[in-house]
Amino acid sequence: MSVLKITKDNFNQEVVESDKPVLLDFWASWCGPCKMVAPVVEQVAEETIDTVKVGKVNVDEEPELAQAFHVMSIPTLVVMKDGKVVQTSVGVKPKQAILSMLP
Repeated sequence: MSVLKITKDNFNQEVVESDKPVLLDFWASWCGPCKMVAPVVEQVAEETIDTVKVGKVNVDEEPELAQAFHVMSIPTLVVMKDGKVVQTSVGVKPKQAILSMLP
């Protein structure tokens, strides 16, 4: 699977210390728009597997991460590079819009 499950336990290793940019999808199982964007995020992960790491953060299971990123609405997409946030987007986006967020 090309989409990683990001937790507070693997966040530093998978995101902060990543040598590639990281696209994080903050979501929840009860969120309709999150279910709409999920297959698009998976397509992006498959298409950018060599250049970008893609991870999903379940806001119900990882409230500390959601709070750290000031996630108020989901889905929220965050692009990180060198451990820093470089792009943020809230709501459902078409694939091209998500791809254009990536460095």
